[in-house]
Amino acid sequence: MSEAVREAAKKGRPEFRNIGIGDITGKYRMPPSAIVSILHRISGAALFLMLPFLLYLLQESLRSEISFAHFAGIVDNVFVKIILLGLSWAYLHHFTAGVRHLFMDNHFALDKDAAQKTARWVLVIGLVLTALVGLKMFGVF
Repeated sequence: MSEAVREAAKKGRPEFRNIGIGDITGKYRMPPSAIVSILHRISGAALFLMLPFLLYLLQESLRSEISFAHFAGIVDNVFVKIILLGLSWAYLHHFTAGVRHLFMDNHFALDKDAAQKTARWVLVIGLVLTALVGLKMFGVF
């Protein structure tokens, strides 16, 4: 082994390896921008998969006053409200993360600190707006 190779081994270079599910849940801490990116994809997939069902419900609720009253009764169920609250979060998070991505596409907040700060804001704004929707949905105001 040459002297240069031994010196490189002594320096303690960082080890790059694939991260598994066990590493993510246990010892690896993701930065806020990674969390926002993953949740942006999950929320987009949820919205995409639920879109045909939501459009069908909208179509059926607009068919007549009786069908509207029927679906209004269904939406009055707590379980359905929780599902709708989850879909509201998916939409609001996807929207705010999308606005963040548009700003980053225009070369705003690209450095590491600004990107982490905007990611935290996306998480906070999405949760606050979802809480407001939930308060309205459950009749607080």
